[in-house]
Order: sequence, then structure tokens, then C-alpha cells
Amino acid sequence: MSGAVKGVAVAAVEPNPRRWLIDLVLLGALWGASFLFMRIAAPEFGALPAAAVRVGIAALFLLPLLLVRGHGPTLARHWKATMLIGVFNSGIPFALFCFALLTINTGLAAVLNATVPMFGALVAWAWFKDRPDGSRIVGLMIGFAGVAMLASRSAGLHSSADGHDAMWAVLACLGACMSYGISASASRRFLGGIPPLATATGSQIGATIVLALPALWLWPAQMPSSRAWLALIALGVACTGLAYILFFRLIEHAGPARALTVTFLVPVFAVLYGTVFLDERITQWMLICAAVIVCGVALSTGIVKLRRPAAAL
Repeated sequence: MSGAVKGVAVAAVEPNPRRWLIDLVLLGALWGASFLFMRIAAPEFGALPAAAVRVGIAALFLLPLLLVRGHGPTLARHWKATMLIGVFNSGIPFALFCFALLTINTGLAAVLNATVPMFGALVAWAWFKDRPDGSRIVGLMIGFAGVAMLASRSAGLHSSADGHDAMWAVLACLGACMSYGISASASRRFLGGIPPLATATGSQIGATIVLALPALWLWPAQMPSSRAWLALIALGVACTGLAYILFFRLIEHAGPARALTVTFLVPVFAVLYGTVFLDERITQWMLICAAVIVCGVALSTGIVKLRRPAAAL
């Protein structure tokens, strides 16, 4: 996932519900599949090499599109900001999720990923002094309570993992979500008005440069299987490159608030893929915690608001 909405000016147009709903569902399906593909590739490549190959493929996919659209000069003017933000928007979170998926299943990782808007709200509060209202504060408290509930039990672990491994995996997922939150506020601060395709391409190039040397150092001694390579190709092209294009088109057609609701769809698809293709078991406790987290996200992002009781006449 790309985190929260970047600093993109959106025209006040009446959205076409049918068009943006199709984009919304497709984007949720793609980002949900990213956890499946990371789960397949990470054990063979390792966390850092898997993340590096993913962003490298995404950069190769996006760069020709950028040049065809004529945004090359824009990227050249803003390369420092876009590439640096790419480290927080892609490099760090992709590596952390790959690390986490060595221990926990795809559904659990995707549920934790749903906290991205909450971390985005916290970072915006600290950076821009955008103090959330009472309803959003309640949402933050509920959301993080759901995370604590989820982390309190060894739900969604691989058979060879233990509680200690689970703690590090959950912390890695939350670190990835915090990184997404930082990148969203940084984009708002430094990338306002830049074409989304330039931002997306520059961010993938920046993440590739930063991860390249660590990935080469930690490259697996045994060549990964074709299955793992295909998973990373799908990650780079579909779940990163194509997903970025869909995400920004969704912002344009439906607005940032509606685009943010993709957060609710990603865990649904991730759980579905994990159950069907990886035989992962979803526990009742995971579903309860997921419901709590989703409620927290809905309140903390302002999608749902608590209403004050009407004063008695």
C-alpha cells in the first residue's frame, strides 16, 4: 500500500460512482494480493532483497510511462524530495512487511496495515498541528486498542514461530505503518502540485537506490525459484506500479476521502487469498480484533463521526 493520500490537488467534481467503485475494488484486490506475493517471495529472497527487487521492477515499469507522459523534466527538478520520500513510502515499509511475513500470515499483516490512516493522523498532528477532533481521538484509541488485542495472543503465526517472533513481526508491521504516515505528511509538505506519476516513479527509484547495496550484501546463496521470481514480478508491476496509477486515478475521480476507504478492502482480499492459496487459518480472535481496528480507522480518518446527543428542549 502507498500509505495515506499524497499532496495532490483534486478538482471539486462530482464523481461517477460506477467508475470509481470499480477502481476501488480493483485497487483493494491488488494491494491485498501484495501480502500473498510477499509471503511467497520473502522466504527465498530474504526481506531486504525481496523489497529491493519489488521496487526495482516497479521503477522499471513506471519510468517509461513517466517519459511518455512528458514528466521527465518535473522529476529532474524534484528528484531529491521524491526519492527521499520513496525511502519512507516504499523502501522501509516493504522491507518491514517482508520481514514480518516470515513469521505471521498474510491476513494478520494486512489487518495491521489497516492502521496506516491512524499513524497518518498522528504524524499530521505532530507535524502540522492538525489536532484531530474528539471523534477522531476516540477512533485512535479504539484502533490502537485493537492492535494491542491482536498482539496479545499468538494468532496468525506460522507453525514454526513463537510468541517472541510474533512480537517482532507485529512491531515491524507497525513500523511500516508509521513510515507510511511519515511519507504522507512529507509528501504534503514537499511534493504539493507535482504530478502523481512523477512522485510515484521518483519514489520507486529512490527506494531502489537505497535498498540496492543491502540487497546485494544479503542476496541468497541459492537462486530463488521461478515461483518466487514470478511473485516479485507481480508485486512490482501489478501491486506497486499499476496500483499507484489506480490509486491516483481514484483520488482524481472520487476524492481523497473515498480513496482512503480502500483500507477496509485490503484485509478482506488478503485474508481471502491467504485462505485459498496458502491454507492459512483465520481465527475468531483475529476477526474480532480486525473489527475493532476497522472501527478505529473509520473514526480516526473522519469517514465515520460520533454525533453528540441533541440537547433536550
